[in-house]
Amino acid sequence: MKILVASNNAKKLRELQRILDQAGISGVELLPLSEVPSYAEPVEDGRTFADNALIKARAGVANSGLATIADDSGLEVAELNGMPGVLSARWSGGHGDDEANNELLLAQMGDVPEKRRGAAFVSVCALVLPDGREFVEEGRWEGHLLRGPRGLGGFGYDPLFLPDEETTGGRSAAELSPEEKDALSHRGKALSALVPRIADAAAQG
Repeated sequence: MKILVASNNAKKLRELQRILDQAGISGVELLPLSEVPSYAEPVEDGRTFADNALIKARAGVANSGLATIADDSGLEVAELNGMPGVLSARWSGGHGDDEANNELLLAQMGDVPEKRRGAAFVSVCALVLPDGREFVEEGRWEGHLLRGPRGLGGFGYDPLFLPDEETTGGRSAAELSPEEKDALSHRGKALSALVPRIADAAAQG
């Protein structure tokens, strides 16, 4: 069974592949957007992560005819009333400029004391099948914001995020191994929750 992953982010593909492998799911071939005929990317104008994940997954099915997985994720900062939220990737104005986004967030949170630096990564993953069935799962990863970046791994806001699980170890999300991150992360949790749905779809051909 071929499943389109509505992204060209190689790290996201590898993360889902690792999760499927660990779950013992075989017979599934993951395809990035680059391996299907190109189509106009839909406008992500949803108000929630679930809205945007479904917009992308539905567009993938409509344009490729393949079952499609899409995710929308971001960072919710309590002190900023849940922002950047769905605007996480373009918080500084451009899209996907991790360095600029991180610098802006650090500046906005510069004078905020430690006890009010709570944050959570949130991911919503949607699986849409050609027969119209839709499945949506959410994952959250709680932690708080550091005062400067740590680590060279991961992407996005990972260098600024200290997971609750690392309160004593002090490693940012960017300092964890891929396997450690899969076990803890918001996207890993959401994707793992979709595994039974993927298995069922693969079994049905």
